Amino acid sequence: MRTPPSHRTPRTGPPSLRTTGVVALAATLAALGLTVPVAAPAAAATVPVGAGGYSDTRPPGTSGPTTNTGTPVTPKVTAAAQGRPVPTNDWWSSLAFQRYGDNPYSTPMYGHPLTYQATAAGLDIGYPTAPAIVGEGRQYEFAHKRDLTLGLTGLNSPDTKADAWSDWTVTPYWSDGTRTLRTTIGHGLPFVYAKGSGGSARVTTATTPTVFADQGNVLGITVDGHHYALFAPTGTDWTVSGSTITAGLGGKDYFSLAVLPSTGALAAFKKYAYSFVTGSQAAWSTSGGTVRATYTLTTQAQEGTETGTLQALYRHQWLHTSDPLTAYTYVSPRGTMKVRESRTFTTSQRAAGVLPALPKASGTDTARLRGYLNEVVNAADPFSGATDTYWTGKALGRLAQLVPVAEQIGETGTRDRLLGLLKGRLQEWFTVGGASEFSYDRTWRTLIGYPASYGSDTELNDHHFHYSYYVYAAAIVAQYDPAWAADSAWGGMVKTLVRDAANPSRTDAAFPFLRGFDVYAGHSWASGHQGFAAGNNQESSSESTNLSAGLVLWGSATGDTALRDLGTYLLTTESEAIAQYWFDADQQVFPASFGHDTAGMVWGSGVAYATWWTANPEEIHGINVLPVTGGSLHLAARKDAVRRNIAEMERENGGPAVEWRDILWEFQSLADPAAARAKWDAQNGAYTPEQGESKAHTYHWLTTLDALGAPDPSVTGDLPTSAVFTKGTVRTYAAHNHGASARTVTFSDGTTLSVPARSTATRTGTGGGDPGDPGPSTGDTFQLRTGGTLTTATGATAGSDTIPSAGGANYDGTPHLPLVYEARGVNGTLEPGGTTAFRLQVDAGTNVALGQQARVSYDLTGDGTFDRTETYQYFATDPVAGWEEYTQARGLKAATGTLGDLRNGTVRLEVWHAIGNGTAGLRTGTDRSVLVIPYA
Repeated sequence: MRTPPSHRTPRTGPPSLRTTGVVALAATLAALGLTVPVAAPAAAATVPVGAGGYSDTRPPGTSGPTTNTGTPVTPKVTAAAQGRPVPTNDWWSSLAFQRYGDNPYSTPMYGHPLTYQATAAGLDIGYPTAPAIVGEGRQYEFAHKRDLTLGLTGLNSPDTKADAWSDWTVTPYWSDGTRTLRTTIGHGLPFVYAKGSGGSARVTTATTPTVFADQGNVLGITVDGHHYALFAPTGTDWTVSGSTITAGLGGKDYFSLAVLPSTGALAAFKKYAYSFVTGSQAAWSTSGGTVRATYTLTTQAQEGTETGTLQALYRHQWLHTSDPLTAYTYVSPRGTMKVRESRTFTTSQRAAGVLPALPKASGTDTARLRGYLNEVVNAADPFSGATDTYWTGKALGRLAQLVPVAEQIGETGTRDRLLGLLKGRLQEWFTVGGASEFSYDRTWRTLIGYPASYGSDTELNDHHFHYSYYVYAAAIVAQYDPAWAADSAWGGMVKTLVRDAANPSRTDAAFPFLRGFDVYAGHSWASGHQGFAAGNNQESSSESTNLSAGLVLWGSATGDTALRDLGTYLLTTESEAIAQYWFDADQQVFPASFGHDTAGMVWGSGVAYATWWTANPEEIHGINVLPVTGGSLHLAARKDAVRRNIAEMERENGGPAVEWRDILWEFQSLADPAAARAKWDAQNGAYTPEQGESKAHTYHWLTTLDALGAPDPSVTGDLPTSAVFTKGTVRTYAAHNHGASARTVTFSDGTTLSVPARSTATRTGTGGGDPGDPGPSTGDTFQLRTGGTLTTATGATAGSDTIPSAGGANYDGTPHLPLVYEARGVNGTLEPGGTTAFRLQVDAGTNVALGQQARVSYDLTGDGTFDRTETYQYFATDPVAGWEEYTQARGLKAATGTLGDLRNGTVRLEVWHAIGNGTAGLRTGTDRSVLVIPYA
């Protein structure tokens, strides 16, 4: 484990991330009602923003960004990039933030599939394909290891600077006075694009290369088992001399390099070798409970007319795209990357819903809850002595969770006292001159809260963690007091914090675009400088999603649909990344040799079963859960992963949690509410809450889910502030309407819910249509029935069918004795970008080495010909009795044809054994086994 040179937090305290650490808003900054700080010095000490403001100079005795020795540091960028806000907290930030004074180049940067490190001679490049297990088995690394260096003959640059950047690409720059070199690198790019002057192209290899193809200006080499192609301008020639390879550029200034999936891929990659990537941009939209995102590269042909390219998609992306992919793949710390032959691709996901609080439900003792609420509001110091940005934020979050809870049980006095506490502390921070304030750093274009903590000042760490609590708390205040949240009052300062931590604008001169969130990686980074051999890192993914949930609530409460939809995009995207890269939900990412089911920290090079401050398993597991809020419901999408997570914690801990028990009870309740409630009951309130929690909130959370059932993210509403809960065969639909007039929320299973203005409403049902009608319903969700039927009807008795044995043969991709389920006469309009989803409960009993496989087919007109067929990767069941969930998240193995509108069509599901020599059960008659088609 590479530990930072500084902070450690006390063993007893909960952390922030202890690391050193696309559609832009349609409105202009002026329309936001904000004063925009500029790089030029200002005469005034305070920049007013509505009723508050921030300072333009740091408070006396405080520090801004520094090197590790305390020397003030400025962004390391070229003249061409001067004036642009530097996107700290990125995968490549060490190019611009020189944290360590003896390294003016960069630390290793993990673009995936390639890794990079800038040196005096150019760009070191590697392609790590074998994980190392380190730290006594607590960390796996695909660590950067140089295969070759791309540069120019004679290049000896004193430093490397950032010359240009876009959403997920960056251009490092070298100059030694005679020679200049620019390279463009990025996430998912198998190519490195180079522009150079003053010397010939030069590639030096770590070991003597093997040449497998020599076509003059195109050279194929193998270094340490990795295959690369070098591309010089047409008419030039590569010369190999030991481990040095050179080519004159023939009066041109460009050349490129690619890592190849195989030597046979050379021709396919040669086609795009001169189509240089010049930029990258993500765009998103949310509608009808679906989030769609499009990722686009811009290119420029250096010779010829080809402007296409190849890009490698991460697992969280290719699981949710229906765009065709090639057969090419790469190894990465995030599992297999799949290659698309295009400049663009689109993903589509069910939106992650957010509620201000869980809805009111039976099972919660009002008197007991009232007592717990009084313990909080009557405390001598409800903020527990917090002074810095992080601990103040934790206290704000703790109090904010209780406001809607108090209102639910009619405790309006308690509600208003809590709101008063929130307003008072937020206003203290939003006003200059007191013991706490925010200060704008013109050099780094960032807003820093003082007193700072965990390197949020000197290293620009964790802004999205700290500020998430302020935004969330302000959103709760705005729900009850819209006037307080006006730009002319205190809303302007809330938006200024948002602009620092998650700015949706690429043209804002004061703050970078999405400082901490990496749109291509699918999650945020916490270190401001990225100064580690393992790259950047993030520990508390849940504090990152706390900001996203806060944006959903703030945007909903203030009518700012752009910020609301930004929050939905961020939350939905990061939710899938968390499932895959922190929790290994599909068990397809972590190497088998790692031996853990969850990660406390994700690094550029891999993951660690650890935290920055302790090896306590409770906190390793809990740090990616807290704070538990109405923005945590997305974690219930993978209940199997929740169960594995809790089981591992208890194994590592030697029993149930004893310190962060409340956080882990609440987490377990997302999959098994009754079991979690039983743990609470056994304690009878005799425990010490985690410092961002309260007994009032935990009691309300556990008793509510015990009554309603676990969250069911497979059903979504067309309002971002909506959610569904399922207990047995009964669903509870909930939504909060922040608007001034009543509205109807429509859920993806066809259920509708009328929600009065500024209220939360609920209703129960059995899966769609009128809850009082148990018959067939409209919708896109089909249950399986024994006898081969798919139906939207609910309320049946759970049963099971037997999947025949494969007889020891391999039928991967080819149905063999399949169970077949059909729905006929289906009409529906295809949702643009929509994809098939399913959840199938299977049980192999004690049989070993079985793999169930599914194929979904669509006959769009009912004429007997299937126009679209989708075959999914098989699911390997464990030899332990009990139902397991097989979902489309295993990945699409093959697909033929295209989807279109259904007109009296047929939908077919086939399930069979791809491998194994035994039978297994397939659950029927329950909403635990469903097929969801992408149709309205």
